[in-house]
Amino acid sequence: MTGNPAWYRWEGRDLILHVRIQPRASQDTFADLQGERLRIRITAPPVDGKANTHLCRFLAEAFQVPKSSITLVAGATSRDKRLRIQAPRRLPAGIAPPPDGDAVA
Repeated sequence: MTGNPAWYRWEGRDLILHVRIQPRASQDTFADLQGERLRIRITAPPVDGKANTHLCRFLAEAFQVPKSSITLVAGATSRDKRLRIQAPRRLPAGIAPPPDGDAVA
């Protein structure tokens, strides 16, 4: 997940992620970069918002934040999504801390 920083950016202490979702995967995992998006595999089907709910739950656990700290900003009905993660407490590999020096707790 290193290299191209176009798939995420910081807005203060909030992390904005640009992702491409692969629903109905065999496991929940961060995959690879696909263009300017991080591909995330999730087990949920893309039906009735189940994939979005599952994605937010997966990201909340990965970034150690409450589910309420994850906001789907764009892409509710698309595989390409933009999400806001408020003040993440843990950063998965490939995501650098905020440039303003705010340490991730």
